[in-house]
Amino acid sequence: MKLKKGALLNYLDFDSVYCLLTMRNAKILSDYFKLLDVHNRNTLNDIQFYHFMHHVTDLKKKEIMMTFDMLDWNANGEIGFAQFYMLVCILLCNEYHVEKNFIFRHSRLVFELLDMDGGHTISPAEFQASGFLFNLKGHAIDKIFYEFDVSGDKDLNYKEFKMFTMACIDMQEDTKKMRKLQVRRTNTPRQERGATNAGVTHTPPDSQSGCSSHTD
Repeated sequence: MKLKKGALLNYLDFDSVYCLLTMRNAKILSDYFKLLDVHNRNTLNDIQFYHFMHHVTDLKKKEIMMTFDMLDWNANGEIGFAQFYMLVCILLCNEYHVEKNFIFRHSRLVFELLDMDGGHTISPAEFQASGFLFNLKGHAIDKIFYEFDVSGDKDLNYKEFKMFTMACIDMQEDTKKMRKLQVRRTNTPRQERGATNAGVTHTPPDSQSGCSSHTD
């Protein structure tokens, strides 16, 4: 999930340590929310939410509507400013590549957000469906999900979930580093050959130099 260039959210100051907006920028976001709330209900319905997300992110309609359903905690077809604020912080944590820090700082909120059926656990299917919010790919999820299912019930409780998400993000960061290293190794031989051959003058062998030695 990425923010589109030129969106207002790109210009907000985001504290990447605590993964929150500054007070001044929270006020700016509140005013922005009021502009989106054309019905003056202090909420956004699914249509308003869709057009906002379509304007600022690269998410598809299915992912946008799933995000709305996760944020609609009361299942009344609307979200308030608190949910909107949380969403914006998630968008910005992706933009600043601090997803791991966000989950660490706000793990309980994230757990409740991803627990779509309200069962106080998260299943592999739920995490697969909602992992796009934090740019978590299926490979990392599939590979280590069951390693953290300590209870053996094929679902993660809150403590298991917190350990699992940290491991997922670590794995993805390691994968990115490995890919960068492979690219460097692939490009290095060519660079080295260019540097080695640059400015080198080859001297012909003595036998072909035109110089001879004379003995008495």
